[in-house]
Amino acid sequence: MLFEVWAPSAGRVTLQWAGERAGEAPLPLERDAGRAGWWRVTAPAGDGDRYAYRLDDGPPLPDPRAVRLPEGPGGPGAVVDHGRFTWRHPWPGRPLPGAVLYELHIGTYTAEGTFDAAAERLHHLADLGITHISLMPVCPFPGTHGWGYDGIAPWAVHEPYGGPDGLKRFVDAAHGHGLGVVLDVVHNHLGPSGNHLPSFGPYFTDTHHTPWGTAVNLDAPGSDEVRRYFIASALVWLRDYRIDGLRLDAVHALHDSRARHFLAELSAAADALAGHLRRPLFLIAESDRNDPRTTAPRASGGHGVHAQWNDDFHHALHTALTGESQGYYADFARTPLAALAKTLTGGFFHDGTYSSFRGRTHGAPLDPRVTPPYRLLSYAQTHDQIGNRAVGDRLTATLSPGLLGCAAALVLCSPFTPMLFMGEEWGARTPWQYFTDHTDPELAEAVRAGRRREFAAHDWESAADDWPDPQDPATRARCVLDWTEPDGAPHADLLDWHRTLLRLRRELPALTDPDPSLTHVSYDEAARWLLLRRGPVRVAVNLARDAEASVPVRTDAAPAPTLRVLGRWGAGGGPDGAGVVRVGAESVVVATEIP
Repeated sequence: MLFEVWAPSAGRVTLQWAGERAGEAPLPLERDAGRAGWWRVTAPAGDGDRYAYRLDDGPPLPDPRAVRLPEGPGGPGAVVDHGRFTWRHPWPGRPLPGAVLYELHIGTYTAEGTFDAAAERLHHLADLGITHISLMPVCPFPGTHGWGYDGIAPWAVHEPYGGPDGLKRFVDAAHGHGLGVVLDVVHNHLGPSGNHLPSFGPYFTDTHHTPWGTAVNLDAPGSDEVRRYFIASALVWLRDYRIDGLRLDAVHALHDSRARHFLAELSAAADALAGHLRRPLFLIAESDRNDPRTTAPRASGGHGVHAQWNDDFHHALHTALTGESQGYYADFARTPLAALAKTLTGGFFHDGTYSSFRGRTHGAPLDPRVTPPYRLLSYAQTHDQIGNRAVGDRLTATLSPGLLGCAAALVLCSPFTPMLFMGEEWGARTPWQYFTDHTDPELAEAVRAGRRREFAAHDWESAADDWPDPQDPATRARCVLDWTEPDGAPHADLLDWHRTLLRLRRELPALTDPDPSLTHVSYDEAARWLLLRRGPVRVAVNLARDAEASVPVRTDAAPAPTLRVLGRWGAGGGPDGAGVVRVGAESVVVATEIP
């Protein structure tokens, strides 16, 4: 087996065996004459053999490209023979257009917090009508429980979840249910605990800074190999684990001044692999920039990422539902239905407009001919938007069942690719709070202090007295989904409403038509109603607490259409035959034109 590592500053590199082979003599690596800074050696090894590298006779360090870290961050790597795994389900792939995503955290989806336990619940998602599971990060991080965004090994799988084979079993089981899998990967930083990459080479640079410290080196000396390192790790998930797509965390923190941006290089590599594998693969960016170049084709100067999260839709919907106006909600809260209408038809709210939260203008307009609506993701809740609140309260904690149903209709009938956060479909009452398991006391205290600073930025100081300690095991325990809830009231009705909406999304071509000209929105800010028109489909939403709304469905001088009700949520209502749909307080009516 070939062992190779990039260590451009080392004068000597040694392969150190560990585990059952710890007594064997170390093996010196030789410089690779064809690649500057690379070292290599061929040695007999099999699946499970543990090893580490020593640089200039220093301490043993884990392989930066280790596929498995059985002893956790900082420990030796283990050889993984991907060919040993038997895949049971042939998989042609599922493309992004028409998809419905479901964000899921392995460590809290079940009490066991493992891939195998989560796989036992996949039938629930298939029955619901989900097409793709979006896994939060699964790379190794300190301790047993955490969100996963402080991972330290971009090629490996968190051992407490089940390691590499556990992830493969989960993906294979998902494919057996007809579900694709998207994996959240973090290229903008690595966690501080157990991160030994700086010992091997210039993986980080002081040229740029991120909220997490020094930036990943994408444009300074040595960045060619660093870029290859992260791109190759991304392709491993898509190829060796049969993942269908990647969610790219906080790409606005990928500081890259080179002529060809890292994202463009990554998307080109993913597209090439999709052609080789003959199945669809896609990348979804989390971006704070509202920059159309993120999803614009590479041929036209864009980065070629296939989709991006759209926080503007979330903020507009959140303010319309809750009335909150603190922090980055301020601009949306002034006229929330107008903001929601703008995002539903134009994608971004901040498209060159002034952002009071940032103190400057922000974003640029999207061209729907370049970025069709399905390339934006819509959602009412995500791990960030819930977990970055002081007490991790879901919408369930403050909204009526009626408004929860309104939110579901606006997300699942939007022109975008919708996404639910785990448990949202039944109105889960378990919170989603930030939790960590750091073994370093100083790091643990730094995390606590950082959370308090975030609360101040959102005017949540009043909640600081009761805030959940990220390091307390009870914080994670509170976040585990309660699987007895979906069968009880009022959860069962909300779950059924989500099933109805997802069925309509499958059956009505207008709800997945990528043509942006088919989407129209009218609203009354004072009366609190909004009408979303998707071709012949009408979604009439009344957010008012007490008053019934009379929603006009005629959009021009043409005769009022005759409508057939497809679904109702809340206090009922329907068309009155005179071009008006009557909708009860905090209710929704979904109808379609009768030809």
